[in-house]
Amino acid sequence: MTEVQHYEASAGHHDSGSFGHDEVHEGLKDRQYVFVALILAGITAVEVALTYATALPHLVFMVSLLTLMAVKFFTVVLFFMHIRYDAKIFGRLFYIGLGLAVFVYMVALFTFHFFSS
Repeated sequence: MTEVQHYEASAGHHDSGSFGHDEVHEGLKDRQYVFVALILAGITAVEVALTYATALPHLVFMVSLLTLMAVKFFTVVLFFMHIRYDAKIFGRLFYIGLGLAVFVYMVALFTFHFFSS
């Protein structure tokens, strides 16, 4: 507990205007962070192993890598960036920015005819 939280708790202050936070959530414990990191390392190992699998069709290879990439991305965002435990407004702002970035990137790829043969 920080000094400010300790002061507010001892003084009986409750900030109801803090973006919907009614309680302070500390996030994961250290062991849980290590567990999430091990899962991420395992997914990375699978991604590396896939790059050496030459028998996979190109479409299966790309879909597998993109799926694993998305799982890792959202795991990092939710747990290590604490979006899961923050106020919903921060999550919404993050995902709106992400959607805009993906849209702009896709427009750029289509502009350069990246997806055409």
